[in-house]
Amino acid sequence: MPRLVCGYVHAIDGLNRFIGRIAMYLIFALVGVLLWSSVSKTFFNPTLWTLETAQFVMVAYYVLGGPYSIQLGSNVRMDLFYGGWSPRQKAWMDAFTVFFLMFYLGVLLYGAVGSTAYALGYFGTEPFRFFWDLFVTFVTQGPTAAGGELGFLERSSTAWRPYLWPVKAMLCIGVILMLLQALAELFRDIGRIRGVEI
Repeated sequence: MPRLVCGYVHAIDGLNRFIGRIAMYLIFALVGVLLWSSVSKTFFNPTLWTLETAQFVMVAYYVLGGPYSIQLGSNVRMDLFYGGWSPRQKAWMDAFTVFFLMFYLGVLLYGAVGSTAYALGYFGTEPFRFFWDLFVTFVTQGPTAAGGELGFLERSSTAWRPYLWPVKAMLCIGVILMLLQALAELFRDIGRIRGVEI
């Protein structure tokens, strides 16, 4: 395999391993939030922020840990036939089916970017252009000018009313990391087909 491809696979594996190992500790934050929710409902006035905070932490836990889960091979598979195949046959099947995953993640990313742009006050039909213009404004004119590009920020309809753009941005980051890991897995499978372990 070319050195560039091997470097890409190792770099993405390292990045997703680092992020995934940090993200796995979010389960303790989730337990803490839910524990406080139970304690506050039992002994004090119920807090408004616990349910949505738990949901937001769970989203971060799930989408940031997903690429690491794929890397470890701990994602769910149908092993009716797959479990009995040779490593080369598995690599052929994985190299074929990863394109379905990448298509799904591409559609998911498109929707997540549009939803994040909407949460930042963009109501047009070109969310990628919105983020590009926001980035160019940030680089050329500074952060205060880029903040002026934002419109009405979307908030949750609950009593706590948190801003929704952080969790939507987290979803975008997680899907991008998942796409990068899926491409690394494709390269790894091509290497296995050729008899090279990356």
